[in-house]
Order: sequence, then structure tokens, then C-alpha cells
Amino acid sequence: MKNRKKPDYWQTRKIEHVKNYVAKAIADFELLQNGDRVLAAVSGGKDSLVMLDALAAYRLFNRINFHLEAIHIEVEDVPYQIDKKWLINWTEQLQIPLHFVSVSVGIENRGKKAPCFVCSWHRRKTLFEFAKTHRFQKLALGHHRDDAVETLLINMAYHGHISSLPGKLSMFGGRMELIRPLLLLTDEDTRRYADIKKFPPLLNECPYADTTKRTTARQLINLLRSIHPQAEANLFQSMQNIDTEYLPQKHNARND
Repeated sequence: MKNRKKPDYWQTRKIEHVKNYVAKAIADFELLQNGDRVLAAVSGGKDSLVMLDALAAYRLFNRINFHLEAIHIEVEDVPYQIDKKWLINWTEQLQIPLHFVSVSVGIENRGKKAPCFVCSWHRRKTLFEFAKTHRFQKLALGHHRDDAVETLLINMAYHGHISSLPGKLSMFGGRMELIRPLLLLTDEDTRRYADIKKFPPLLNECPYADTTKRTTARQLINLLRSIHPQAEANLFQSMQNIDTEYLPQKHNARND
């Protein structure tokens, strides 16, 4: 029997980098508490797989005692396909219960609404309902730092307000929280991790994927990075260093 090839030194360093930064995000943003029931949303893409793998590894340290399960939403009327057999086998190895929930989003009867908006709305609604029914306090999503910076630029340019993706967001009067354990990691970090771990790609990409705004934001970030290598990191850091005294703020004067 051939020995399974072990990761080399640099691969091990990259794996540990991801795990360490997930642990740092959990600490910095206070994502987990003892006794939490955590539901991880697994789309089948690299980011959600990396998130679940890192959370499973974090759980072994016993720093925080939490229960972890995973869920995949199958959209019946969108030809988006994962390697279901692989995902079932993999989560069994991690000893993480995996749930499949099917939903029809009415993609052909969406009217003027964008396919991604309709699909995302229904999937998010299904996640919330499942989490509420099964008493999960935390819903973990696989957004990383690049997603947060892109969202910041999109919201500023298209909507005229400064907002992005928080590490933790309270929902439904505090009965549930969205958490993002990958928020301190980059797309390149998760890509390398997925490559080292040999996570499979999607069998079928979503044909409706509308990435126009994100592609534009990414191009802008790449341009800024060519001017200053730390531009993306600084954009992310700026969201935690807002000096309102040096921003043009309206003062609501009251006329008596």
C-alpha cells in the first residue's frame, strides 16, 4: 500500500495560517460561546468547505465547547450541482451531521428581479427557517476579506453608504447571529487551502451567476493594489478606524 503523501513544509504553513486566522476571527469578533449550536452553510464552493474544515479543526482544541452541523440548500430549478457523494463522505469523516434541504425559487417566474437576488433570498430564508426550527444560535457563512472589501466599494459606489459584511450580525431580536469565521482571510488563502486539501470543484456552476458589480469592484481593488500593495488590507482595516470628525456629516438643526 502506498503511503499517503503528506503536505510539505510550506503547505503545512499555509494550512496553519488559515486555521490560526479563523481562531483569531473567532476571538476578535467573539463569534462563539460555550454551548452554541452552530449551523454552517455549505454551498459546495471552496470557501464554505474551507470554513467547515477550519471550524472542525478548531473544535478539536476544546477552547470553546460548541456543537457543529452543516447544511446544503439544493435549488431545484437552478442547474447548480455539487459532488454530493464526496460531501457526504467528507462530513462523515469530520463527524459533522450534514443536512440537505431542497427548495424551488421560481427562477422562470421572477419578473424583473435578477436571478441571483431571487435565488439568494430563497436560500437565505430557508437557512433561517431551518436554523430556527432546529434551535441553532449561530449560522456560519463563508465570506472572506475580499468579499467584505468588494461589498464596501459596491455599497459606497452604487448605494451611497458605508457598510459591508460584519464578523457577527445579530438577527431576529438577538435569537440568532450570523457569523463569518473566514473574515480575516483572503480569497488567495482559501484557494491555496482548498488546493492543498484537494477539495473538488463544483460539478456545474450556476449559469445565472451575476458577478458584474463584484468583477468591477475586484478590478478597482487590483488597480489600487498596483499603486499600493497593502491597499486591500488597508481598505478592510479602515472599516474599523472610522474618524467621523474628518468626514462631511450633516447636522440636523431644529427650527423652533
